[in-house]
Amino acid sequence: MLRNNYLQQKLKDGTQTIGTWNIVNSTMLVDVIASSSIDFIVVDAEHGAFSYESAQTLVSVCESYQVSPIMRVGEINESLILRALDIGMHGVQLPNIRTAQDAQAFVQYAKYPPQGVRGFSPYTKAGLYDVSNAKTMTKLANDNTLLIANIEDETGLNNLDEISRTPGIDIIFIGLFDLSKSLGIPGDIENQRVMDKLEQAVTIVHQNKKKVGSIASNLTMLSILKKQKIDYITYSVDTGVIKEAYNQIINHFNQ
Repeated sequence: MLRNNYLQQKLKDGTQTIGTWNIVNSTMLVDVIASSSIDFIVVDAEHGAFSYESAQTLVSVCESYQVSPIMRVGEINESLILRALDIGMHGVQLPNIRTAQDAQAFVQYAKYPPQGVRGFSPYTKAGLYDVSNAKTMTKLANDNTLLIANIEDETGLNNLDEISRTPGIDIIFIGLFDLSKSLGIPGDIENQRVMDKLEQAVTIVHQNKKKVGSIASNLTMLSILKKQKIDYITYSVDTGVIKEAYNQIINHFNQ
């Protein structure tokens, strides 16, 4: 990726950032969200109905507002990671990273040699379709592509120190919904047991000089995450925000 990584620069500057999850495959909706001065949008190819063609269009929409597009792919898969980066995503987010070996495989597939084994073509959006970029593209892309590893269960938390020490991993994202499920309290993400696990995780990851991410599903949770010094905060999901807004309108109307 040869363009400026707006999110990466904000994180380097120590800024707490806010983004959201995009499940609705709509250029217009992403255009609306990106116009809000949000920092990043996660195109959720694990749960959303996206093709790589439509996702590449969303990259252009995000960049027009200096918003960083991130893509969540569903598994540690060389082809999925390669294609997400070739269409110009500023970063890739992977679910269910449980071990340092998982994190190392992620880095291997996402980085060009000598750091990894990512396949190389400058004739992509990431290479600005120009062979003249071939000599500089690999180093630039290795330097300015963000890799976000999701920790979503107790196994991942038990291996968090090793995972967060993995060279090439930039952000450790604590998936609170999946974590609550693994603790036997699914959906109760504000439960003190979940909050205690999150606080311990933040300490470990920051000690290892990496950034921490997590999700807020309401404004109260957003304030909690901000106070906990979370660097990369995703606020809800586009479908959830839209549904909640219309629920409030209809409830008000029916009163």
